[in-house]
Amino acid sequence: MVSLLARLPRRGGAGQPALPLIWLAVAAAVAVDVAGLAGLSLAVVVVQTLDPAGGLGTGGSIALAGRLWLLAQGAELDIGAGPLVLAPLLLTLAIAWGLSRAGRVLARVHDLSAGVDAARAAGLVVGVHVLLTVVLALALDDPGAEVGMLRTVAGAAVLAIVAVGWGVSRESGLLDAALDRLPGAPRPLLRGVLAGLLTALALCTAVVAVAVASDAHGYATLSGSLGGAAAGGLGLLGLGVLLLPNAAAAVLGLAAGPGFSVGSGTLVSVHGVTLGAVPAFPMLAALPDTQAVPLIAFASQAVPAIAGLVAGRTVGRWLGDEDGGSVVAGLTGLLAGVLLGVAGGVLVWVAGGSLGDGGLAQVGAPALATGIAVAAQSGIAAAIAATVARWRSLG
Repeated sequence: MVSLLARLPRRGGAGQPALPLIWLAVAAAVAVDVAGLAGLSLAVVVVQTLDPAGGLGTGGSIALAGRLWLLAQGAELDIGAGPLVLAPLLLTLAIAWGLSRAGRVLARVHDLSAGVDAARAAGLVVGVHVLLTVVLALALDDPGAEVGMLRTVAGAAVLAIVAVGWGVSRESGLLDAALDRLPGAPRPLLRGVLAGLLTALALCTAVVAVAVASDAHGYATLSGSLGGAAAGGLGLLGLGVLLLPNAAAAVLGLAAGPGFSVGSGTLVSVHGVTLGAVPAFPMLAALPDTQAVPLIAFASQAVPAIAGLVAGRTVGRWLGDEDGGSVVAGLTGLLAGVLLGVAGGVLVWVAGGSLGDGGLAQVGAPALATGIAVAAQSGIAAAIAATVARWRSLG
């Protein structure tokens, strides 16, 4: 829907857009939120309708979709047993993509080449998105699932600022202009960090897939025990897919060394495994069945180093002729590895949360320890890889 706004007819020979900036910003934000909520609600309604045991009604399904939408933006729900704070990151990425597209449409249609105009346009979209989020939160606020308004508003605002700001600055050329004013070689550095982070996430996702596949029987048994026949299994599978990036972030904590926890009773690390009661969720069948550290956990320790090698190689290959030699490349690679650790720590922090009070108050990997460990391991590997790649490119 957002892309359709970019093809609005223009007025006369002046080339001015048919809609003023404020109305186009409102339309873009509304299109993203309405389309996203409609699609998510439709998916939940279909799954509940197919449930032979009689699932939620249409109203309950839409409310469930709305609460997932809020959680994806960092909201907090008090479900009686304590605060539920766990963002399904795949849905978060989908919302961010839509908001970024809205920002790009505004920048393209209104030719936002000035910083003040770009900031004003981004602020309009962010404001409308936050307002719609508040309206949704108020509509879904219920004694059985109270919405924490402060966290909800803050989460929606931060997500919108990052996503819309990226879209507007990227399309308007302001981001390129800012990078050109920075000293050193910021583009190869950022490319390296992005390549390393994507590599780490891909490898961690593979670890999750291997762990689930190794206990496929446990997954099927747990999924079947929750009822709902095929429709219930489909719904649990969909929720697992939405939480797959969260699981990958937890594995990043395992690969870096600190490990990850599922409440106070379950800790998985390469130094040992402690098992306790966990929620009846099929994806958690990937957890070890015994106190022994699984082989895949030891293999995952190579993830930070591999990500650092990819980051460093990317830096070395993208450095220009005027950016210096192998020493500069090595230092830039070291910085890329450190920034990769920062990005990994932020990702782990965002992916974690809580599933209530007491034993499940902490879910995920420790962000600070994970970030430091990834930075140390990736930094060394990236420095070596960048130095070698630069030396080879210079002949």
